[in-house]
Amino acid sequence: MSSLTITTIQTNLTWEDKQANLSMLGEKILSIPDKTEIVVLPEMFSTGFSMQPKLFAERMDGGTVTWMKNISHQKKVILTGSIIIEEDGKYYNRLIWMLPNGSFGVYDKRHLFAYAKEDDHYTAGNKRLIASVKGWKINLQVCYDLRFPIWARQQPQENNEAEYDVLIYVANWPEKRSVAWKTLLQARAIENQSYVVGVNRVGNDGNDIYHNGSSSVIDPLGEILYQVYDDEDIFTITLEKEKLNEVRNRFPFLKDADDFTLL
Repeated sequence: MSSLTITTIQTNLTWEDKQANLSMLGEKILSIPDKTEIVVLPEMFSTGFSMQPKLFAERMDGGTVTWMKNISHQKKVILTGSIIIEEDGKYYNRLIWMLPNGSFGVYDKRHLFAYAKEDDHYTAGNKRLIASVKGWKINLQVCYDLRFPIWARQQPQENNEAEYDVLIYVANWPEKRSVAWKTLLQARAIENQSYVVGVNRVGNDGNDIYHNGSSSVIDPLGEILYQVYDDEDIFTITLEKEKLNEVRNRFPFLKDADDFTLL
């Protein structure tokens, strides 16, 4: 049975200062002592959760994507997190899934946070991204997507296998709503019989909104394997496919799920 090693980086971010954030994150990533395969950064890791895309958006050939390519190649890891991208005159909160060979996948945040007027500045995506690594299937989502279970729900497959094995959320989720963050991460793990990884930032942003992190790794039964508050932290964990298969075989709940199609 295969294993998959993931490193989460819970960190403070310098408000709307790309150079400071990329320099800081580059040092953290390159200093990871453990052997790892995937490094997960928070949402909008180069700027914080900014509603000024006209000032900070880049194209896909811009500096931050190039930085991701260089760091991924140098460290020989898959690197993921979201940044502000401009494409065809529209702005996206776009998660990048960067491989060490320079290939990448993208996911545009589906559910825009209207409470902070994100929908006034950004365009919503309409397609999920499920990546594949060493036989593991990984569903990649962003922050507010967590509140919408249908978008993450395992879709029935013809061979009765699960659609994915790991669900990753990158976030800038405020401390004042951390109960929802923690509860929903566990719920997504339980209902989808999947590992769930949630990576959040810490510290105050430019709007003086405090984030306490609560980055988490949760197993397919909803048990918390890792969770840390307030402090910056780099954590590496190895997920076991044997444990995942044992849960699904012992409790074959996915086969009883409702059939549906995402439009």
